[in-house]
Amino acid sequence: MKTVLQQLFEYSELSFPEARQVLLDIADGRYNHAQISAFLSAYLMRPVTVQELQGFRAALLELCRPVDFGGAETIDLCGTGGDGKDTFNISTLTAFVVAGAGYKVTKHGNYGVSSVCGSSNVMEYLGYTFTNEPDLLRRQLDTAHLTFLHAPLFHPAMKAVAPVRRELGMKTFFNMLGPLVNPARPKFQLVGVYSLELARLYKYILEQGEQEFSIVHSLDGYDEISLTGPFRIISRTEDRLYQPGEIGFRKLDPADLYGGATVEAAAQIFTRVLQGEGTPEQHEVVLGNATLAIRTITGHALAEARAQAEASLLGGKAYQTLKKLIDN
Repeated sequence: MKTVLQQLFEYSELSFPEARQVLLDIADGRYNHAQISAFLSAYLMRPVTVQELQGFRAALLELCRPVDFGGAETIDLCGTGGDGKDTFNISTLTAFVVAGAGYKVTKHGNYGVSSVCGSSNVMEYLGYTFTNEPDLLRRQLDTAHLTFLHAPLFHPAMKAVAPVRRELGMKTFFNMLGPLVNPARPKFQLVGVYSLELARLYKYILEQGEQEFSIVHSLDGYDEISLTGPFRIISRTEDRLYQPGEIGFRKLDPADLYGGATVEAAAQIFTRVLQGEGTPEQHEVVLGNATLAIRTITGHALAEARAQAEASLLGGKAYQTLKKLIDN
């Protein structure tokens, strides 16, 4: 690690093999917390390069515990986090809306690091028990159309750095990696990123695979379609700036998206929205993201995708998905 840190402190870049190897070594327990902290901190001072991100990703996928869903065509809806906006759990709620609309979702998630309540925090609070047992995961996907993949159960390297990430309390390149290393290898992906620079990195990496994907970034810094201003959508066939009105939604105030100061408060918002009892603004931002997710899967026009999302959320199907998942 000393050699690697010296390279980074001299502003040198790691090659793909070097980046891959250092993640393998971290997962193998070869470094202490101080060394891992220094390594992560180096990337708080400069951007990660494409070859470094690809090397880190390759190591995580090499080590991960894969899940076979028998050829089911699923979607993951996952933001990088790290935008510091303290929103409610928009991408996780979107996952339930998409599942309620009849599409299969393999949601990859983790505890919040730079936010109060990550997807794993809210799922755990609501009574979901994390598992990596394949038969149970398959049963959940069959009955609820959604299963939740808690990252530390599938990624040894993520588990190894979790204490350090919590102590740092800041976004690191592991935020960037989360959406890229879903162990189910979903066919479709809606991913939110906190910067345009990262959106370009994601496009380069995802274009080399076979996934159909939509990358979203709101220009005021959100890693989702926040409806608080213009946002960019990037896919294999599109790279376009949108205003909220262009996809049928009004512009929202950032205060409308506040997620609460505790996990309990976040979970209350989560449940109210799924029950159709959230604020109109909360419903709209979830429906905006669900609309794009359904379009990513189906290729349908935005109006048709929105109608399916509304039927799921406002018709109670999304909430029934949560109940089925918790009961399994």
